[in-house]
Amino acid sequence: MNFIRTLKQLKQRISQYSPRALSTMPAAEERTATPKNELPALTPTEFRQYNRLADQMNQYHNGFRQYWNQLYTACESGQRPKSVTIRQFLSLGLRFAEGLEMHHSIEETYFFPLLARKMPSFRDQDALLGQHRKIHAGLDKFTAYLEECKKGERELILKELKVIMELFGEVLWQHLDDEVKELGAENMRKYWTLAEVNMLGK
Repeated sequence: MNFIRTLKQLKQRISQYSPRALSTMPAAEERTATPKNELPALTPTEFRQYNRLADQMNQYHNGFRQYWNQLYTACESGQRPKSVTIRQFLSLGLRFAEGLEMHHSIEETYFFPLLARKMPSFRDQDALLGQHRKIHAGLDKFTAYLEECKKGERELILKELKVIMELFGEVLWQHLDDEVKELGAENMRKYWTLAEVNMLGK
């Protein structure tokens, strides 16, 4: 899947940002969300603009969902797809892990600090960042297991891999949904003006 390559390109582009780039964004003061019933209805165009980050995030997340489903389905059935060798299956799992690590690194280095300037959920250590920590506790075990199999230090046993995936599967899927929900139009408009949200992530 090319979305791993896209993530690498995005990380390279973002690494060129200097701390000064954040200075063009709105001030970092705490802001209380505007209640939804006090906000005017959005036009279709405004909704698309406010929902842009949610749409982009969901595209990345769909890539991870596809990887997960392919891996977990094999673990559940106890057999790899017929056309996939053990080496290819291990590579698939390691690409999934690499992509997720990279995705979260980009978020925590750039996007979360930017969004946290106005949105508490992106700075709350028990919310989205807390989910990252729980995911990576399981993902580290997942990666280590696949690396050992790749090096020939252990045999790949799909029911063992299934147990490891279940250590972080529930929180991962919840996180993929929660993050998109936080970036949805109706939530974003509580904190950001249309002009501000059009600058985010660009």
